Amino acid sequence: MTDFHLPGQFASDNYSGICPEVWDAMHAADQGDAPAYGEDAWTKEVSDRFRELFETDCDVFMVFNGTAANSLSLASLCESFESLLCSELAHIETDECGAPEFFSNGSKVLLVPGEQGKIDPLQAEELITRRQDIHYPRPRVISLTQSTEVGTRYSLDELAAIRELAQKHQLRIHMDGARFANAVVASGHSPAELTWKSGVDVLCFCGTKNGMGIGEAVIFFNRKLAESFAYRCKQAGQLASKMRYISAAWQGLLQNDVWMKNAAHANAMAQRLAKGIEALEGAHLMFPVQSNAVFASLPPPALQELRRLDWRFYTFIGQGGARFVCSWNTRPERVDELLEAMKAALKSTS
Repeated sequence: MTDFHLPGQFASDNYSGICPEVWDAMHAADQGDAPAYGEDAWTKEVSDRFRELFETDCDVFMVFNGTAANSLSLASLCESFESLLCSELAHIETDECGAPEFFSNGSKVLLVPGEQGKIDPLQAEELITRRQDIHYPRPRVISLTQSTEVGTRYSLDELAAIRELAQKHQLRIHMDGARFANAVVASGHSPAELTWKSGVDVLCFCGTKNGMGIGEAVIFFNRKLAESFAYRCKQAGQLASKMRYISAAWQGLLQNDVWMKNAAHANAMAQRLAKGIEALEGAHLMFPVQSNAVFASLPPPALQELRRLDWRFYTFIGQGGARFVCSWNTRPERVDELLEAMKAALKSTS
């Protein structure tokens, strides 16, 4: 049998497999027949579990992937003649092939500068108030990523500043939660505190990066905004006929706080890697390590040597910059092996 294992994988938590608890929950759901299109018992139960987790009544929808979750939810928040604000590094700007604009029929994306992958409220307000005439797309949504695309987190104070700005200008707040679990665990705050209590209208909660194989949950805290969302899912090919398998996977992840344990492990492995990098001569961290992603700067020849040795990571952040992501199944010894490989690569290419 062919071995498809990638031992040197630190490119993304999308590479990781399905955790045992999720597999078990999906297998338990795979018994006989059940109603389709979300009318099954698993979808109803896990939706209630989300309401308990977030301490509020909310509408929950299951979709297959993060691009659909972000794009369809943003389309629910923003008309085609309006605009949405996001960080210059936001995934919806750099990595979704124009999907937010496509599904919203042309809503304009306005890019906000800021440090450490975050939106600067002052810079955002400058964009919001730049023009008020009918020739300019009306600002309507602020989109945040928690944790950010460079592995940092918005604090409660930073979220409060965004909420104040949104309320002042009657804007809605969308949160891309691709690594929301990692942010929750690292912050010590509750899911409710990091979302609706901080003004978030809709959260795209990722399961794929935290132990599931397929599936994201779109959670509307402002339920009025979800009135047509089911139709958007159907039209976009995101209404799963056998939804029980996505919902059961979420059950496996949410039960006994498996989602938090998985995220805590990934975060701990990132801290282990970060401490090791700080001790290497010729390498340094590019951003604070506040979740499960480590951004490090190494000389390009050292990065080339690591690639030659079949270590996998991303280099999309400029010359010498590399991203290493830890997952729920990253082993400590593998982190140590990567650090040894870095040390040898730095020495051999210096």
